[in-house]
Amino acid sequence: MKKRIFSILLLSVAFSSFSQEVTKDDAAKVQAEIDKLKAIAADSVKPWQIGGVVSINGQQVSLTNWSAGGNNSISLGGLVNVFAKYKKGKVTWDNNLELGYGVIKQGDNKKWWKNDDKIQFSSKFGRQIKKSWYATALGDFRTQFVEGYNYPNDSIYISKFMAPGYALAALGFDYKPNDHFSAFIAPVTGKFTFVNDDSLARYGAFGVQKEIRDPNNGGAITQNFKTHREEFGAYLKVQYQTKVMENITFQTVLELFSNYLNNPQNVDVNWTTLTTFKVNKFISATLATQLIYDDDIKVLRNAGDRKGTIGPDVQFKQVLGVGFTYKF
Repeated sequence: MKKRIFSILLLSVAFSSFSQEVTKDDAAKVQAEIDKLKAIAADSVKPWQIGGVVSINGQQVSLTNWSAGGNNSISLGGLVNVFAKYKKGKVTWDNNLELGYGVIKQGDNKKWWKNDDKIQFSSKFGRQIKKSWYATALGDFRTQFVEGYNYPNDSIYISKFMAPGYALAALGFDYKPNDHFSAFIAPVTGKFTFVNDDSLARYGAFGVQKEIRDPNNGGAITQNFKTHREEFGAYLKVQYQTKVMENITFQTVLELFSNYLNNPQNVDVNWTTLTTFKVNKFISATLATQLIYDDDIKVLRNAGDRKGTIGPDVQFKQVLGVGFTYKF
């Protein structure tokens, strides 16, 4: 009896060991298949994502015997905002190009006046070092297409292509918890201002070193002007985009810069927003705003108690348009 019981126990142990071995082998095979499928899926996902918005807007106002007053006007504007994003493994590379240009003709004025002009390209390359955190290098460039004037005086330009031009290079860390939000923090940043026009640079336009002459010495030059300006400091760039509702999208970018070497408490601000209201596949309205403050840029104030004076102040631009929009 004891022998029989011992034999049964021996067979049970052997069968149990065999079953465990088979189970382990099957699990290993299944895991290998899963890993293989994951690798195939990863290779099949395209690393590049490309898209953007192209918009052509217009507005026309016609008044006849209008008791409240006003002027006839026609305005045309175009906006291009495109991106190319790369992501594979731990590497990301985000590129964005924004172009804007608009003109307006009012009343009996036969000339078209510029009311929007923008060129901006930004590139950000990062490598993941921790969940949602990337070691990142960023480059940014911005300028305008053509001459700008302080209307109605359209005989002397106050800006032009590369006057000013801005370039920025930064090293830091990018926090990207999802596809809608990112915050780039750069303690090492170089900011460069270019004024490639001697007539503007000579008077210190856009913060570059101006020319100084000694009136008591026959107007002799005591300080030469420069066409560029370098700054070194800290930089923060926060980006957010979301779908507000079915036909409304919103995106915003806030940039802050503090110059370590000169008045670090005076923070430069550049804040842009773009809201798109979709009517149908091709018709929509866009609302773009931009707020700038730079303590080194002197502007002719045209509002408030200090109207008519010159000095640093908040600059604000709003562009609202309705027209053809293509989103891809």
